[in-house]
Amino acid sequence: MQLVDVTCSYFRLLLRKIRRSDTESDELILNIDDVLFQAMPTGADYSEFGGSLPAIASLNASYSQTSLSLPSPYYSLLPPREKKAFSDARRTFCLFMNKSIWTNLENEVILYNFQSSFFDIFLLAVFRFLCLQLGYAAFQLRHWWVVAITTLVTTAFLIAKVILSDLFNQNAFGYVLPIISFIVAWLETWFLDFKVLTQEAEDERVYLAAVNAACEPAPLICPRAVSDGQFYSPPESLAGSEDDLDEEGLGRKAVTEQEKEFVRQGREAMAVVEQILTQEENWKFEKTNEMGDAVYTLEIPFHGKTFILKALLQCTAELVYQEVILQPEKMVQWNRTVSACQILQRVDDNTMVSYDVSAGAAGGVVSPRDFVNVRRVERRRDCYISAGMATVHSSKPNHSRYVRGENGPGGFIVLKSSSNPSVCTFIWVLNTDLKGRLPRYLIHQSLAATMFEFMSHLRQRVKEVHISYR
Repeated sequence: MQLVDVTCSYFRLLLRKIRRSDTESDELILNIDDVLFQAMPTGADYSEFGGSLPAIASLNASYSQTSLSLPSPYYSLLPPREKKAFSDARRTFCLFMNKSIWTNLENEVILYNFQSSFFDIFLLAVFRFLCLQLGYAAFQLRHWWVVAITTLVTTAFLIAKVILSDLFNQNAFGYVLPIISFIVAWLETWFLDFKVLTQEAEDERVYLAAVNAACEPAPLICPRAVSDGQFYSPPESLAGSEDDLDEEGLGRKAVTEQEKEFVRQGREAMAVVEQILTQEENWKFEKTNEMGDAVYTLEIPFHGKTFILKALLQCTAELVYQEVILQPEKMVQWNRTVSACQILQRVDDNTMVSYDVSAGAAGGVVSPRDFVNVRRVERRRDCYISAGMATVHSSKPNHSRYVRGENGPGGFIVLKSSSNPSVCTFIWVLNTDLKGRLPRYLIHQSLAATMFEFMSHLRQRVKEVHISYR
């Protein structure tokens, strides 16, 4: 029986060397086992087959040599398998990472918990990014209200998150993320308000001043250039004079109907300003600043609410007359409340038409406006007056870049001091309609602030002129 087992084992080994499929090899082995066991007589002495073992071994060796030397369809070389794009190790790594990401997303988003999740801070950053990009990249706003709102929302949420959640009890990331979000929000606010908006406004003001200086090289009213220490002005006018231009003074005269209309508007504005000056007891006090400048208001029939600034300056009236009234186109060099001033037409010695662009007010809430004004300048014994109001000129139609504002009767008055020539009183009468859809209270607040800002620039200019005289 041992011989049979050995024989069967050799036959199995031989069949496996023949490169057949596993199924065929198993079937042949089973068939050989059945044949051998059926051929053996019962009770036979299996020891007689011991001599056959060398023969079987010789048969095995002979078959091995034959199988190596003769071609066989079962022993032909298999073609190489195609190279895998992903190795098994790489696939395992990627699946592991994928599982890790989905696990974190499930914990942060699906199983969101305000006490421990960071997903709300991520959404807060996305909200802030979209608002700032829409406001300052898409719409190119020139105001800080968008960044102010997003910073307020960010700050309030982060404070609530830190107080009510358990972020500080998790790991170092719970400290770092809220602190970085808070710092970035306030850095963006500071950069926009103190760098971007300020620099853009300054660049635009310098550019417009350079353009206007190149377009209008001639002096304002004077037939000759104004030099230091010399003051040229229109001829002295008498208050209430109704004489025609050819009887008032020298030089140009209104000829066309349009020019005569400009003269009429200038006289109308001058008459209203004179009435305002005579009603000082009816001025309503609004506010004052640390320099003692005061803003008043007065309701004028047919023109509405008028703002009046009154200030005392430590300089001669002639100096203010030259800087503010005679040379308005040069005011943009020192007055940041005005972006541009251009003389469109000189009608006569006392009247001109100007184009002015105001800078933004109220921190950018009130965008820049442009105005076309007719001005009338008069030099009197005790004061200098420049009065004007809105008009229409063919060379400056409405422009899509600015909202066209309309000025009611107003102007500048410089009062001489009878007791001390080195001081003077400056009065600014302002009646304006800024148009647009702005709340009335916001306009009033911005006008008062603009008046105070103008006075600070004027004082700085007076100081610079005094230094240059020395």
